[in-house]
This record gives sequence, C-alpha cells and structure tokens, in this order.
Amino acid sequence: MASTTSNGTIQVKKKPLSQRMKKYWGFYLMFIPVLIFVAVFHYAPMFGIRYAFYSWKIIGEPKWVGLANFEKLFSQSQFSVSFWNTIVFSVVKLVLNTGMAVIISLLLNEMISLKFKKLSQTIIYLPHFMSWVVTASVFSLLLSPSENGLVNQLLIKLHVIDEGVYYLADKNHWRTWYYIINLWRETGWQTIIFMATLTGIDPGIYEAASIDGAGRWQKMWYVTFPALGNTIITVLILNLAKIMNLFESVFVLQNDSVRRATNVLQTYVYYQTFNAGASADYGYTTAVGLFRSLVGLALMLICNYASKKVRGRGIV
Repeated sequence: MASTTSNGTIQVKKKPLSQRMKKYWGFYLMFIPVLIFVAVFHYAPMFGIRYAFYSWKIIGEPKWVGLANFEKLFSQSQFSVSFWNTIVFSVVKLVLNTGMAVIISLLLNEMISLKFKKLSQTIIYLPHFMSWVVTASVFSLLLSPSENGLVNQLLIKLHVIDEGVYYLADKNHWRTWYYIINLWRETGWQTIIFMATLTGIDPGIYEAASIDGAGRWQKMWYVTFPALGNTIITVLILNLAKIMNLFESVFVLQNDSVRRATNVLQTYVYYQTFNAGASADYGYTTAVGLFRSLVGLALMLICNYASKKVRGRGIV
C-alpha cells in the first residue's frame, strides 16, 4: 500500500506481520527447518562461551579460573605462531587468488573462439569441485620424493635437484606449495565473479575506443581493467571478513614434520582438544575459540565500514 505525502514523496506502508505470514505461510513453513538448524548449531553452542572462564577437563566439575585461560593463551608461543599464520596464510592466499582470477578473466575475455573459451572456463572451474581431502591426496602423490612423485622426477631429469624432496614435509617449502595448491583449486571459481562483471560492460565503449584508435591491449588496460576495479575491491573486502575461518585446506596438507610451524588457530584448537588426551582443557580451547571469534567480529565491522565507503552499502 502506497501513499503520497504533502511534499510529493511516495511512502510505502507495510502490512502487519500477521497478515504477511498468513498470505505467505508456505514460505514461512519452508523457513522453519533452516531456523531450527541455525538455532541448534549456531546459537545454542553460544551458551558454552562461559567455559572460556573455567578450567574443565570433562571429568569433574568445571572450575572457575576467571581470565587465567586468556593469560595462558597469550603466553603460549604456539598460539602466537598459529595466530600470525592464520593472518598471513589468509591474506597472501586472498591476494594471490584474486590477482590470478583477474588475470585469467581478462585473458578469457579476449578469446575470440567461443567454443575454446567455454572449454577453457570448464577446465579452470573443475578443481573447485574436488574435496580438499582428494586435493591433498593428489598433491601428496605428485610431490612425493619416491619414483611416483612426478614433480621430483621431472626436476631430477632437468638437473635442477639431485635427489627427491618431500615438499609437504619440509617447512621451508610447505608454504610455497600451499599457496600453489590453493591457486590451482580456487582461482577458477573466483573468475566467475569477474567474468560476470566483464559481460556487463557496454560494447559501445569498446566501439568508441576502436574509433579513437585504441588497440586490443589499450582497450584491455583503459576499458576492461577499470571496469573490474570496483568488483576487485568488493571481493577483497568481503573475503577479508572471513580470514579467521581457515581450517580445512591447512589441516589436510599438514603432517607431523611441519605441524608446529604451519598451525593456524583452528588447527591449534583441534590438536589442543583431541591430541592432548586426558590433559585436554576444554576451557582453554573455548577461550581460544572466543578470541578468534572476537577478532573475526572486529574484522567484519572494519570490512563493513570499508564496504560502506567503497560501495555505498555494508556487507551486513
């Protein structure tokens, strides 16, 4: 229902909630399972936050320790390593993946053959649909120092190295291969966003550039790339809010040789909880999880503010 005010503006009046629920009861009915899922798995566990201020080893009653868990948290060197690894891994991965996705999108956009373009897109997208467990298994085999390790055998034949190196068990090489594996798996999926932006560019702009004497590279640099600018910033901002959620990609590529040097916060919590045996303190790991959530909340608020400045609207 709409009405016009004295100054000529149109004011829309919403119907009461009860009337809207009666009219769209089917949609609300379909929403109930989602509401239950969110309540049970996202909101109900929040009552466990109180254990961050207790020492609790499952057996026996929780013992109030106040801020002792947080004091212990900041005094642990392994926690500091895990925290900074989370930040560095996430940010470097984000920048590399976004940059490569932009480059591939620009190259795909310049392809003349539509069939070859679609084939290339399909090949690039496919790795994203492999689970991280399968991806880790494939690259563990490829990077194996044995005779089955394709990468080592190739480098030996090219006389780059003298003997096989197990890259995923060497902390000096692990990070480099972690970024390479992430590029291989995730870059193609991100190109979907940038390709969607490129298809929305007005062809008339390219025609005007051609009339002005611009070549293919000039049109890419002065027309295509600037059109992607806002999308690139938006993707970076939206993904920055999620950098504290790093777990699966690191966990499946870890092993005992590099674990302490490559832990992130979520793998640190996992090992502190399930590998500590009877000495596991669930109050301490809850404190780590609460700290991670607070940092994630702060990042989300910062990104929301940045999004309002860049896009004119927030992400929440």
